[in-house]
Amino acid sequence: MTREAAMRTALELAANGPATGVNPRVGCVLLAPDGTVIAEGWHRGAGTPHAEVDALSKLPDGGARGATAVVTLEPCNHWGLTGPCSEALIAAGVAEVIYGVDDPGRHSGGGAERLRQAGVVVTGGVLADEIERFLGAWLTAARLGRPHITVKWASSLDGRAAAVDGTSKWITGTAARQRVHEQREASDAIVVGTGTVLADDPSLTARGDAGELLAEQPTPVVVGTRAVPNDAAVFRHPRPVVFEGTHDLHAVVADLHQRGFRRVYVEGGPTLASAFVAAGLVDEYAIYLAPTLIGGPRLALGEIGVDTIGDQRRLRILDVEQLGGDLYVRAAPIAPSPSDAAQEG
Repeated sequence: MTREAAMRTALELAANGPATGVNPRVGCVLLAPDGTVIAEGWHRGAGTPHAEVDALSKLPDGGARGATAVVTLEPCNHWGLTGPCSEALIAAGVAEVIYGVDDPGRHSGGGAERLRQAGVVVTGGVLADEIERFLGAWLTAARLGRPHITVKWASSLDGRAAAVDGTSKWITGTAARQRVHEQREASDAIVVGTGTVLADDPSLTARGDAGELLAEQPTPVVVGTRAVPNDAAVFRHPRPVVFEGTHDLHAVVADLHQRGFRRVYVEGGPTLASAFVAAGLVDEYAIYLAPTLIGGPRLALGEIGVDTIGDQRRLRILDVEQLGGDLYVRAAPIAPSPSDAAQEG
C-alpha cells in the first residue's frame, strides 16, 4: 500500500470519531515493512486512546517493531487525559511515522521532533490539503485559541431577513431548514442574542424531519444583558443554557473556548451576526437564500464597519447548493492584502 493510499484509509478511519468536542478526529494505519496493513485505529473522544495507541493495541507485544505508522495528525507530545503518542510509538519500536498535518497545539505539538530524536524516520505533509479541510474547525480552534465560528442567516434574494412588521417565519423551505438542524447537531454550541430569545422564543435544539430531537445537541448560549423570562423555550433544552452577560464578543468566545467548545454556530438575528462580522470573528458563513423579494429595512446584516468600498469584507465561495427552491451558500472570509487596499484607493 502506498503512503497516500494508507493516509486516505487513515482519513476514512478518522471520520468514525465524534465530530464535536475538544479532541480532533484522527485515524492511524500501521504498515508492515512490506506495506501490508497490520492494524488500524481511530480516536473515539476525550479520555479514550488516541488513534496511534488504539492501532498499537490491536497487536501483540513487539508486533509493531519496524512498522510504519501513517496518521492524519502529527502524534501528540504531551500528557493530557492520556499519554503522549510519540512515546507510545517509540516504545513500540515503530521505524517510520508518516503524518498529514502538524499539530499546532502549544502543549501537544512537537511529536515529530521527539520521534526524530529517538531515531524514527518522520515525514509530514502527506495529503495535507485534504486533512486540513477535514480538520478545519478543530485546527482553527487550536491555532487561534478560540472556537471555529460559523455565522448563519436566512434571507430573501434582496437580503431581507424579515418583513417590515418583523415577521420572518418561514423565509426558506423545509430542505434548507433541515440542513440548519444538521449543522446545529454538528456544533458544540449554538449562539443567539437576548433579542432573538425575546422576539422569537426559539428552542435552539437540533431536530429531525418529524420534529424529534437528534442524537447530538448543541449547548445553547445566550449573549446580552437583558433578562430572559423563566418560561422561555430555551430553558427546556436538554442541555443547560450558558448565559454570557456581556456584549464583548472577544470575551464571549474566550469563555466558550475555555468551556471546551470548538465549533460554534451563531444563529442570532442581524444585530448579533453583524457584531461577529464587525469583530472579525467569523470563520465561515452559512447563508440560505430564498427565491423571494421582501424589501423594506429588515436587512440580514446591519453595520459591519464598512465605510468605504476599500473596507468591504471579501468572501471566498466554498460551496453553492440548491436545497428545494432555496440556495445554500457556504463562504469564508478572505483576509485583505495591502495591495488590495491600495488598488481600491
